[in-house]
Amino acid sequence: MSWKTALYDYLNARNSAETEASAGALAEIIHNDRFNEESDIRLARVHENRRHRGVKALRGETRLKLHQAREQSEQVVADLDYVRRFTYELGGREYNECIVSAERITFVETGRRWRITGIEIRESERERIREMYSWVPEDGIYTPAGEISSSQPYLNYSILNQVGTYPGYRKKIYDRNRAVKYADLWWDRYNPAFAELEVDCTSYVSQCLFAGGAPMNYTGKRTSGWWYAGQQGSRELWSYSWAVAQALQLYIPASRKGLRGTIVSSAAELRPGDCISYDWDGDGRFQHNTFVTALDAAGMPLVNAHTVSSKHRYWDYKDSHAWTDRTRYAFVRIADEMDE
Repeated sequence: MSWKTALYDYLNARNSAETEASAGALAEIIHNDRFNEESDIRLARVHENRRHRGVKALRGETRLKLHQAREQSEQVVADLDYVRRFTYELGGREYNECIVSAERITFVETGRRWRITGIEIRESERERIREMYSWVPEDGIYTPAGEISSSQPYLNYSILNQVGTYPGYRKKIYDRNRAVKYADLWWDRYNPAFAELEVDCTSYVSQCLFAGGAPMNYTGKRTSGWWYAGQQGSRELWSYSWAVAQALQLYIPASRKGLRGTIVSSAAELRPGDCISYDWDGDGRFQHNTFVTALDAAGMPLVNAHTVSSKHRYWDYKDSHAWTDRTRYAFVRIADEMDE
């Protein structure tokens, strides 16, 4: 038996576990108590969520994309993408949900068998908030703690002019269909017209909003407005609100120019083209953003996202490794008309 056989067994067990929302098959394959316990809790939550929604599982399809494997005499560490498609029925309609998870799996040879002793989820919806991203809104400016808000603008008009020709720029009417088409086109890859960020859930949402015609508010200062002007060497020419979850969540309801929206009380009030922000710890710091791309038969949002690439995923994210029982949401309704 080779470690690749153990990997194939894991693929089958993981597919069964995610499709059936039961961790039983995984416990027989993975020799890691902590991972198995966490999987038990997460999949029990998913099972209850599906039961509550009335979801009928139809089938699950999975594949692995192996990036690299570091092989030693009795150990192999493999980095891969786990690509899952889940098909289900709700209200007489069929839905397809897709998620791509980056994982690092450790195999150890014992006797003549290879065993999986560790699985690390390498990408998370839990954005790493640095000290500089402690946001305090004052007079419409979102200033990171410790940074002087009157910093000089980062201006590069040649780059700004290039971005200005991008489809949808400076449109006053928000085209939700166009925004959704963009979200579905780029859900599992990067648009080369924008910088590729390590954690890019918010940049992806900003791109979707921009594609729908939300006008940029180009202040040239990272701490105000909502804008993107490319990259010049190591200099990042975009506002914090473009790329940081907490900043965008604070910016949209306070904005009076360009992109703007309102906070509504429930997910049921959202439509395709709107956004959801996620505060996993319930401490007021939002660490993830998603983009609403469809509604299910019950009128509830299905969302797309980056970092952990997701398409038409149920909005509450109770299947996420980042979710906790303290999770709080901000439901953001984007304005249909915006002033430039």
